[in-house]
Amino acid sequence: MYGLGIVKGMAITFRNFVESYLDDIFWMGKGGRYYNDAALQVRQSLKGEGVVTVFYPEEKLSVPERFRFVPFLVTDDPAPGQKWGHDWCTSCGICAKVCPPQCIWIKRGTQPNGRPKPEPEEFFIDIDICMNCGLCAEFCPFDAIKMDHDYELASYDRTTAHIHDKERLSKPISYWREIAPKKAEAEAAARDFAENSKKKKKSKDGEDGDEPRLEETTVRQLPYRCDGLITLTWSGASSA
Repeated sequence: MYGLGIVKGMAITFRNFVESYLDDIFWMGKGGRYYNDAALQVRQSLKGEGVVTVFYPEEKLSVPERFRFVPFLVTDDPAPGQKWGHDWCTSCGICAKVCPPQCIWIKRGTQPNGRPKPEPEEFFIDIDICMNCGLCAEFCPFDAIKMDHDYELASYDRTTAHIHDKERLSKPISYWREIAPKKAEAEAAARDFAENSKKKKKSKDGEDGDEPRLEETTVRQLPYRCDGLITLTWSGASSA
């Protein structure tokens, strides 16, 4: 029948229109349907009915742990009165070398005697060039650079505000544990595993004992994995 599709479409639209008001009444005594974190979770789930629009920026969807945006530098947790702790970065330059768009610039620090210092004096990332691929974080041998979840970086001045320096890039390890708890825990376990593997000694008869392995749940959170092989890039250790 001609026009039947239009009638069905209008029926669906009218149903959603009615359901949106019924849902508003349901949430009226629970803090409201909008600008309410609990209601937002329901609206975005399979149980959601009626209007599913996210009213950004008042409402924001949570991002997954593997979400990648502009990188940041990891430091130790700061002491009281300090902004951040000791840098994990050794200014080896691997991140700058593997960066596809070449948006990373590093100046290595120097000691009073003129010798190189294993920490950056200056570190810059141009976020307008950065493609958020995450290769810098994957190839860093010291876990010193991670992908951030802060995507609200728009500004009216791209010449200065979009070139992040070392001060803006540095964030404590506690921040990484907060935004990516599973990955942070797995990486810490991998670092301990690699360190213990270095200290492991052969048995008295000259043969290795049972080879320790990481748990499967931990391995799933690590960046490098292939069938039959687990590669730990943090300390160059591997287990087959």
